[in-house]
Amino acid sequence: MVSRSYPSEAPAADHGLAGLGLNARYLQPDAVLIERAFLRVTEQQENAPEGDSESLQRALTAARLLSDLEAHPACIVVALLRALPWEQLEGLGMAQSFDPDVAAIAADLHRIDGTLETIFRTRDRLANDAQRLEGVRKLLLAMAQDIRVVIVALAERVWLMRVIQQRDPAEQRAVAQQTMDLYAPLANRLGVWQFKWELEDLSFRIIEPETYKSIAKRLDERLVDRERYIAALMRTLEQQLALAGISGQVQGRPKHIYSIIKKMRSKSLDFEGLYDVRAVRVIVNEIRDCYAVLGIVHHLWTPISGEFDDYIARPKGNHYRSLHTAVIGPEGKAVEIQIRTHEMHRDSELGIASHWRYKEAGARADRRFDERVAWLRQMLEWQKEVTPSAAPGTAPAPADEAIYVFTPQGRVIDLPYGATPVDFAYHVHTDLGHRCRGAKVDGTIVPLDHPLRNAQRVEIITVRQGGPSRDWLNPEYGYLKSARAQAKVRQWFKQQHLEEDMAQGRTILEKAIARLGKGHPNIERLAAQSGYSRVEDFWVGLARGDISQRQIELLLDPLAHPAEGDVTPTLRRLAETGSGGVLVLGVTNIATTMAKCCKPVPPEPIVGFVTRGRGVSIHRTNCRSLAALTTNQWQRMIPASWGTTTRGVFSVDIAVDALDRQGLLRDISETLTRERINVTAVNTHSHGDRARMRFTVQIDSLDQLARALKALQLVPGVETAYRQ
Repeated sequence: MVSRSYPSEAPAADHGLAGLGLNARYLQPDAVLIERAFLRVTEQQENAPEGDSESLQRALTAARLLSDLEAHPACIVVALLRALPWEQLEGLGMAQSFDPDVAAIAADLHRIDGTLETIFRTRDRLANDAQRLEGVRKLLLAMAQDIRVVIVALAERVWLMRVIQQRDPAEQRAVAQQTMDLYAPLANRLGVWQFKWELEDLSFRIIEPETYKSIAKRLDERLVDRERYIAALMRTLEQQLALAGISGQVQGRPKHIYSIIKKMRSKSLDFEGLYDVRAVRVIVNEIRDCYAVLGIVHHLWTPISGEFDDYIARPKGNHYRSLHTAVIGPEGKAVEIQIRTHEMHRDSELGIASHWRYKEAGARADRRFDERVAWLRQMLEWQKEVTPSAAPGTAPAPADEAIYVFTPQGRVIDLPYGATPVDFAYHVHTDLGHRCRGAKVDGTIVPLDHPLRNAQRVEIITVRQGGPSRDWLNPEYGYLKSARAQAKVRQWFKQQHLEEDMAQGRTILEKAIARLGKGHPNIERLAAQSGYSRVEDFWVGLARGDISQRQIELLLDPLAHPAEGDVTPTLRRLAETGSGGVLVLGVTNIATTMAKCCKPVPPEPIVGFVTRGRGVSIHRTNCRSLAALTTNQWQRMIPASWGTTTRGVFSVDIAVDALDRQGLLRDISETLTRERINVTAVNTHSHGDRARMRFTVQIDSLDQLARALKALQLVPGVETAYRQ
């Protein structure tokens, strides 16, 4: 039942499909093409001074593996032609002699061979294994544009793992680790289960030989008893299916050693605690038969609690579908049983490799093909694991809008599609970008606006000192594609004048202070009142004219300069009315009102605006309304702060976005009531199944508001709750 040998295959003498060990049934329409490829290979090898029997063996093994998967015929042809050196393949005229697809797949594989070799060769110079694996994964994103390239590469890797024990032990371990890190997970993502299982077992046998031998021995010790037991259980199931009138096949299923090890380690089980060492698979015609068989199984034997999975109703992320259950079978032994349809079984066994045929099988097949293609796109989500987070407020670039190129050391750099050597230089290091003056791509000097392509090796030519050119920021010249690189160039030019601007800003402020006789004002406070979090930025704003001379004077002494439209008389009248907990010009006897546009709440930074007849309006310093003020209106801005004894309630606006449902408004209102928050206004709007609600509420502190927003987000259906 369980086979653990993986023999290498000898070249076939017969040139026919059957003689080559290929699946003649589905390949028959392309038999001439495949036989022509094999003849070309044998002819070229016979004419060579020394025939390469290993490359021919690899080609035949890969072709047979692909044939077993019922892969696209172009994959079979490419696998056979790969027995020849690339130089000979180029001379064959593959596009004319065979098919344009054959030429494209072969060219991609040749390019990938070189780039993977570079990564694996330079692995010791990389920071760690994770960094090496990151580079390989990024390269696979580019490979996945034609999935047939990956299928052929996986078949060739299976052959390599079958013969690797004939090579040096150090090479065995290196290749096995590469396979476990890269090829086996990729086969899993594509759903090519035979490749995945074999690659994992063969790799694990080299990486942890003692553990592998221990599990294999325990499996082999019970092989005869297990096969006898499974045979009896299969007969029972076949009889019950016949009695129920269900047409189906019952098979014994071997458990792969690496999957046994993974389950033992992930669930902290010993060998005796595994339920699926003994396993049976039932294959039926219809989905309804799957559930009927499940009922029969659970009627015959007691199901084990917690061991049932319905992957038909809820398929796995890779579209795997089946019913899994574990039962206490005859003799009190645990047995795993899988139940699926023939279509599900074909998906499980052949994976993506066989789905090329669906494009020619009518409307229903087209839908299935499109679904599988959509799933394949999920493979590109590997980019999220290896690409730095996008800047706040920016959307990540689509995976198919990225390219992956190499540094001379073999490190992989991801860039936007159409990126140039200048983009590359800035992504490697900012200083390298500043000093970039030329570039070599795959050893050839190219202009700096040269668009890069996947898997190219890029070397930057630099000067000892220097900076970027302003032409690089001109989109018409096409030097920069990456927003990240453009930002670094702009920052360089901005930084060149920063020190000069800061010195000039200090001088402007010092002159204003001396002219007004203000002594030694608090510079940090002046900067904050002007909307700057850093004093350095405040000085730069002074130098660049972002703060006018009149605004400087108002900051230093708002009451010192009466003029037309001056606010002093107004403030003196307001001082007679008194105020509560807001300090205006350092006193609390000036009438104030909270601005309705931003509704400030202690202890948020605030500023005052002298209105005409309504006292001083208090705004948050980051209020959007202030940004729209004219120069004359800016003269009416005055410093303000919260007093130490501020008490009372403050109005704020909050927004709630939710999935609409009956009782939603009631539940939100009850939540606010529990938080002792008074609602003064409500505005709701529904569109389809979405609801947007706006509340004006009264709070006594920001802490109370934070608690309320957190509670609102726990209301069923609420997606976000935030202060406007």
